[in-house]
Order: sequence, then structure tokens, then C-alpha cells
Amino acid sequence: MTRLPRTIRLDPSDALVFPRAAEPGEWAVPGGFCFWDDDVGALEGKRRQAFRAGWLGLASFGWSTLVQVSTATAAQREEAVAALAAHIRAAHGAPDDAAARAAAEEEIAFAESLCEHPPGTLLALGRSLEAGEVRERFRTLHERVQEHRAFDALPVFAAVSVEGEEEEAPMRPDLARMARGGT
Repeated sequence: MTRLPRTIRLDPSDALVFPRAAEPGEWAVPGGFCFWDDDVGALEGKRRQAFRAGWLGLASFGWSTLVQVSTATAAQREEAVAALAAHIRAAHGAPDDAAARAAAEEEIAFAESLCEHPPGTLLALGRSLEAGEVRERFRTLHERVQEHRAFDALPVFAAVSVEGEEEEAPMRPDLARMARGGT
């Protein structure tokens, strides 16, 4: 058994802000390699949002804002590697199956290294261009434990503690405009 990130959708915003949203429950990787051939400084709209905050789902190859640390069997890990290798070969031009598989293994191993937290922990990422280089920052989100709860039900909103580096200035996408098909 191992731990891998799995996409999660807390609200419908992923379907509005990304070119394609990953479905909840897909195995995922950070997916920064998807932007290697892009001029990331010139990205706009939904593609820019995928660059800045997207995890790549390994079934739809859509994007997710958050992933959850989940337990995976050896067979599930192998399925994730195989799906990613096929995608790297078809969409990113790996020269052969062996090269695609090696790249997929490396990306899955990196995703595993990010999951050294209890299952259920949420992970977020932020990508930015700094001094001409892409930088990725990863954060963990944990529910804050409350000593005295008035109700046994979960609150509509809950505070979470964040571990890791501070995030850049908040993004304020125009969700209504994006829903109408604008970027």
C-alpha cells in the first residue's frame, strides 16, 4: 500500500475556472510538465489558472484545485503509472514507451512523496514564474479541531490551518464571466 493524491471537488468552481475539470476521485499528480512548452508568462484565462493552481487528474486529464491524500494499492498505483505514461506518449511526445513510462514513474513517485500525511489531508499547490523559472509550492490543509462543538454536524464553513509557504496575492477570477464562456 502507498499513498497518492486523489482529486476532490468541494464546489463546482473547477468546472468554471479550468479548461477541463477533473472528476472527483481520480488519481492525480502535480502535472507541471504539461506547461513545459508554454510561455507561462503569456498564459491567460483558464490555461493560466490550470498553471497556477491545478493538479492533473489521471483519468480525464482535467484539472483539480485540491487533492486528498488517499491510500492506493499496488495495482491502483500501476494503473496510474500506465495511464500517465500513455498520456505522456500521446499528448507530450515521449519518443517511446520506455521513456514515457520512466517519466510517469518519476511523476508518480514525486506525487507519493507529497502524501506523507494522514489519509484525508487536503493538498493544494501554487505555481508561479520567478526569475524565469517555474516554482511550485505545496500546502496542506487540516480541519482545525474544536474543543467545544455546539452541534454534532459539520459547520457550513470551517477554519483550516495551513502549513507551508505563504500564498501569493489572492486570485479573484470572474466566475460569472467564465461560466458564460469568457476567459
